[in-house]
Amino acid sequence: MDYKGLAEQLVKKCLARGADAAEVYMESGRNLSIRVRNGEVETVQQSASHGAGFRVFIKGRMAFSSTNDFSEEALDNTIESGVRFAANTTPDENNILPENKGIAKVGELFDPRISQIPMDKKIELAKKVEKLAMKDARITKSSGAGYSDGEGEIFLANSNGLSKSYRMSACSFGVSVVAEKGDQKSTGGESCSRRFFGDLKSPEEIAEKAAKDAYEMLDPQMVKTQKASVIFDPDVARSILGGILGAINGERVLQKASFLADKMNRKIASELVTIIDDGTKSKGLGSRPFDGEGVPVQKRIIIDKGTLKGFLYNTIVAKRAGVKSTGNASRSGFTDLPGISAHNFYMEAGRHSPNEIVKTTKNGLLLKGVTGYGINPVNGNFSGGASGFWVKNGKITFPVKGLTIAGTALEMLNNIDMVGNDLDLNRSFTAPTFRIRLLQIGGK
Repeated sequence: MDYKGLAEQLVKKCLARGADAAEVYMESGRNLSIRVRNGEVETVQQSASHGAGFRVFIKGRMAFSSTNDFSEEALDNTIESGVRFAANTTPDENNILPENKGIAKVGELFDPRISQIPMDKKIELAKKVEKLAMKDARITKSSGAGYSDGEGEIFLANSNGLSKSYRMSACSFGVSVVAEKGDQKSTGGESCSRRFFGDLKSPEEIAEKAAKDAYEMLDPQMVKTQKASVIFDPDVARSILGGILGAINGERVLQKASFLADKMNRKIASELVTIIDDGTKSKGLGSRPFDGEGVPVQKRIIIDKGTLKGFLYNTIVAKRAGVKSTGNASRSGFTDLPGISAHNFYMEAGRHSPNEIVKTTKNGLLLKGVTGYGINPVNGNFSGGASGFWVKNGKITFPVKGLTIAGTALEMLNNIDMVGNDLDLNRSFTAPTFRIRLLQIGGK
C-alpha cells in the first residue's frame, strides 16, 4: 500500500469536508514477543498493525480522531467525526501546524536483517541467556527470559505541505532470576535493546549481570541514619533524569508547575553536569528524522556545565510561549495527540572511572536500586527507597536494603563532585556513574 500517497490524499479529504487545516499521522508495522521460562517456550506472539490519527482545525478549534480500519468508508467516517467534534471544542489561536519541510540527518535506524533471522534463532537466544544465568549455584529460580523485536514506518502529512516518512526497527532480549539463601530471596535482571540485531550484547554478558545483581544483594545489613556520599550507578540514573525531564517540559514551565520555570540561564547544577537531548544519533533508540508532528529533531544542550539552557516544546506549546518548536513533540502511537518528551536524553561523561569514584569515597552508599518517584518535577523534592552497597574507606563492604534517601533537586545537582567515564549511549535515557558529595540517608 502507498501509505505516503494515502496520507496526502486524506489531508485533502479533511479540507474538502470543512477543515481549514489538517494533519494525518500514520503507522504501519509488526511486532514479535517470545517468552521463555525454565527452558520451555511459554508464549510466542506476533502481530501486524496499521492505523491513522487525524487532527482537524476549524477556525482555531481542534479535534482528533483515529482508526485502524483503512477501508474507504472507515476513513471517511473518521474524518467526518473529527470535523464534527471540532465544532464543539474551544477555539485557541495557538492551535497551529508546523511548516518546516526539512528532515534531520540521523544515520541508520532500520535493520532489514531482523525480519530475516529465523524464529528458532530468536527462541534459542532467549533460552540460552536463561540457561547461562542459572549456571551459578546461588541462583535458584528463573523469573523468565524473553526476546522481542519490531519494525515500523511512520508517515506524516499536513495541509502546510509537509509529507514525510521514515522506517525504524528495534530488538531486545533479557532475563530475570532469583537468588536464595535460607529465607532470603533476591532478584536480579538485565536486558539489552538495540536498533540493529548485530549490536546486541552477548547472552553471556547479560546472564552474568542478571545473576550478579541477584546474589550480590544477599545478606544485606542496615546502617544508621546519617549524611553521607551517594554514588549513583547508571542503572538508577532515571531517578534523577526523570525529574529534570519533567521540569523542562515547556507546558509545565508555562503553567509554573516546574521547579525550573524561572531558572533559565541560571546555574542549577555543578559545573561537572552537562545534559543533552539528541534526536540525531545514528542507531539511537530515541532517534528519528522528525518529531511526532513533523518538525526536524535536533541535538540540544539542556544544561551546559551546570547552567540551564533550554526547555522542550512542541508546536502548539511553543506558540503559546512565543518561541519555536524544539522538535520534541512525542507520540506513543496513532491514537494519541502530540505530547512533549526527549529523544536520547543523557548526562555527558566525566573523566573518572567508577572504581576511582568508589576508591575516593570515605563513607557512603553505592546506589543500585531506587523505589518511589525520584525528583518531583513540580517542587524539586527528592525521596525514595534505596538499596545498594555500603562503601567504607574506598572499599565496597556489604549490601544494604531498606534505606531511604532524601533531598532537593538543586541541592543534589549542585553537590555532584565526581562524574564517571562509563556513559552508555546505546541507552536513550542515561547517565554515567556520578557522586553526590553529601545526601541524607535514612536507616536504623
